[in-house]
Amino acid sequence: MTGEQGIQDPERALAVAHAPVDARAALDTLFRLDERMGGIVGTTSEPMIGLMRLAWWRESLEKLDTVPAPAEPLLQDIARDILPLGVSGATLAAQEDGWAALLDGEMDEAALARHGRERGRRLFEAAALLLRARDDRLGAAGAGWALADLGHRHSDSAIRRAARDQAASILDALAGKSWPRAARPLAMLAVLARADAHASERRRQGSPRRVARMLALRLAGR
Repeated sequence: MTGEQGIQDPERALAVAHAPVDARAALDTLFRLDERMGGIVGTTSEPMIGLMRLAWWRESLEKLDTVPAPAEPLLQDIARDILPLGVSGATLAAQEDGWAALLDGEMDEAALARHGRERGRRLFEAAALLLRARDDRLGAAGAGWALADLGHRHSDSAIRRAARDQAASILDALAGKSWPRAARPLAMLAVLARADAHASERRRQGSPRRVARMLALRLAGR
């Protein structure tokens, strides 16, 4: 990596640490991109300004497919770590729409579903390519994960509840079947997301119980 800080979320960092060595740098960079976009949404006070900043990232990611990365450390990391593994800048850019859904109009059921689909599904599908993991459930797991995450981060309690309800509906349908080894770094996040979707209290990320649950999934596959 460059001098940029690593992943801020401790559970995502743990999942990356349990990925194959040759995929870790790319996964780290992928989740840092997600956190960067989330930071834009979380810190903006004017939706239009936030949308403009997200649009800059979308355009910059798309350009990585045709021109060298500019002097932006995260874009340089993406060009070095992710693109050579077969995930294009355009694929990464598409995730921007999931974050834009939180700023672009009314936060209704459709906007929440868009966030889960365009942020989470696309993120997990890109990660699956980096991991060379094949499982038809991974896209849905990503959508549920993103919605459960929003269900514990958004400032509006009604939106948090609605996001968790959507997440629970998605993730409950995936439970019961073992995950293949290659997919387990992502499944480690999905198994916590299912619990988070049903939780009424705010989660305590990085707690011993949560870490133990992640490690159990990593070993047993469920």
